[in-house]
Amino acid sequence: MHRAGKMVIKKFFREISRAPVIFSSPAKLLIFGRSFSLLSSQKDPALELSLSRSRRWIVNNQIKNIILRHPNQVVPIWFLQKKFKTLDLQGKALNWVKKYPCCFEVYLENGDYYCRLTKQMMSLVDEEESVQDEQEPVIVERLAKLLLMSSNRKLNVLKLNELKRNFGFPDDFLVRILPKYPEMFRLVNYSGRHSSMEIELVSWNPALAVSVIETLAKERKSEPSFTCSLPLSWVKTWVKFHEFNATPYISPYNMNVRDFMEGSHEMEKRAVGLVHELLSLMLWKKASIMKLAHFRREFKLPEKLNVILLKHPGIFYVSNKYQSYTVLLREGYNGSELMNKDPLVIAKEKFGDLMQEGLHEFNRRQHAVNLEKKKNKDMVLLRSSNNGSRGTAKASEQDDPKGKQGTLYDPKERERFYKDLFEDDETPP
Repeated sequence: MHRAGKMVIKKFFREISRAPVIFSSPAKLLIFGRSFSLLSSQKDPALELSLSRSRRWIVNNQIKNIILRHPNQVVPIWFLQKKFKTLDLQGKALNWVKKYPCCFEVYLENGDYYCRLTKQMMSLVDEEESVQDEQEPVIVERLAKLLLMSSNRKLNVLKLNELKRNFGFPDDFLVRILPKYPEMFRLVNYSGRHSSMEIELVSWNPALAVSVIETLAKERKSEPSFTCSLPLSWVKTWVKFHEFNATPYISPYNMNVRDFMEGSHEMEKRAVGLVHELLSLMLWKKASIMKLAHFRREFKLPEKLNVILLKHPGIFYVSNKYQSYTVLLREGYNGSELMNKDPLVIAKEKFGDLMQEGLHEFNRRQHAVNLEKKKNKDMVLLRSSNNGSRGTAKASEQDDPKGKQGTLYDPKERERFYKDLFEDDETPP
């Protein structure tokens, strides 16, 4: 087998080993492998950049939440170090937080390092809380729409907790929001187990059971349809997209899912519409595919959700950055920038700006320290060189009992030396 062929096969099995899909047979594995390798080979640098930027923000946001939940909002560095594994980070926690001096304040007390939020950071925390209060009606509507899309108008609390920040829900939304709207929501637990607690939708509001695509179609006075956000040069993809888009749109709020057979075109159409609606309701228009798959039973999603998403690269972009599959809604981005930003996103982005400011300050300081180290090193080398030169000159004088006389330091001796050396030249020096 050619070397290039072996490389392709190796790459294929690397990708398959990371795929979050359980296959019942080698044949199914091979079929998925072909479709996966073909559809995930095209990387979008702009969207990959967006994921890189958000990665640092997510980590620092988690550190911020750890500090806010800690007594007196001060955390020992050793405690953060223990949390680094859950944050999927390596290295020293102290070095990480020191990179963001505008966000985190590090100080030494009784031989131990501690970390707390800076005044600037606390100000942004208060601002975000204020925006969240203002956005409460929108958050309530989002929660109601999620329950409307679920098969029995109920969602597991533990599962919803994993995606609450994607939708902009506050950490304490169960006690902060639900009790205010008893006519809409209630907590139920029919089994009695803590893991079985669910949020149930009490009342049905048909005005909420309208998707983003349907709303846009109504404004344009056209039939509901998807948008392809790919260059026209992707000819084959555009042909497949038009074929898929030509069939009637199926609303994610349509409850006649039982009429659709697993693997049918209707089931695929409904699944694409549901994921599109879920991502449209999210702040950053992206989510972990693994976390979405947790709701397979509630939202009647197909078993091989990632395969369906990969089949529609004009609507979704699937990335495996940081060894975690993430799906992004293409139409939600212009290059690497998020479009139509939610007020909560704007507030949270100020945290990102503060991070960048701190990182710039850290890099500037490090550059100054490195320059000073280099300067000191050069001075040491210069002194060493000068000391060596003086030692050599002194040794030469001791070897020559006549001193400088009779050597090339003597002008007359120097003249005779050059005369002998260049006496055959036409132009002596």
